[in-house]
Amino acid sequence: MSESVESGTRPANDPRWPSVELPKPLSPRPKLTHALFDFDGTLSLIRQGWPEVMVPMFVEVLPCRDGETVEDVRRMAWDDIMRLNGKQTIYQMIQLAERIKERGGEAREPLWYKHEYLRRLEERTRERTGGLRSGAIKPNAWLVHEARTLLEHLQQSGLTLYLASGTDEYAVKEEAKLLDLTKYFGSHIYGALDDYKQFSKKMIIDRILRENNIDGGQLISFGDGYVEIENTKEVGGLAIAVASDEAHNGSGKVDEWKRKRLLGVGADAVIPDFRDAIPLVNFVLGR
Repeated sequence: MSESVESGTRPANDPRWPSVELPKPLSPRPKLTHALFDFDGTLSLIRQGWPEVMVPMFVEVLPCRDGETVEDVRRMAWDDIMRLNGKQTIYQMIQLAERIKERGGEAREPLWYKHEYLRRLEERTRERTGGLRSGAIKPNAWLVHEARTLLEHLQQSGLTLYLASGTDEYAVKEEAKLLDLTKYFGSHIYGALDDYKQFSKKMIIDRILRENNIDGGQLISFGDGYVEIENTKEVGGLAIAVASDEAHNGSGKVDEWKRKRLLGVGADAVIPDFRDAIPLVNFVLGR
């Protein structure tokens, strides 16, 4: 038996969870009581491909500077959008409005851009949500691989589950219902508000700790955006980065952009999906 196993830690690529990357050895946290999940890209794939809606919209309204190509503008838009991924959508639209102004254009209010983006995105996802409503599509078809298995395991293990998303709250609640996820989270489903200063993932984490009278060491989070990973680490929680390959669900491959971004903000582990999540969680719970 290796020294790391004897001391209660596991190295990366442990044969019991081969898809899990550990930047450093992981120690059990048997006192975990609460789990926080991001939604889009972490659990739900209903909005898979959303950058293919947002990036063209940005390019459409951003003025080109002298000597710039459309590809230059597209690259800038992509960088702006992905840098803010995980925060409320309105922050990407605030950035868009600022870019338009600095390029000499006349910008609309960020909330207008947000509503226009959501209108376009709804056109993309209408067939998916319609199929879920009618029953023609089963909920697991638009869930990240093995997500339901982990949610059921965590619930049976006695953890209280929370869902917090940068997507608008009304949409998160509706889509969670369509994916048959509400039963795992109950009333603990939170999302963005038009009054964006009234919601953030940090606020939700602080609320979890305050209302349950627990410390950050009792919290585990799962997310594919830097915000929930960073905020969890700030309070001393355990942060699992879900570097999901959204376009090829179940491939077992990580999205390298997500992986690098999430390791950069301190993720304790990186997973491509939830195929090895139960043995990983059991180890963390000391079982």
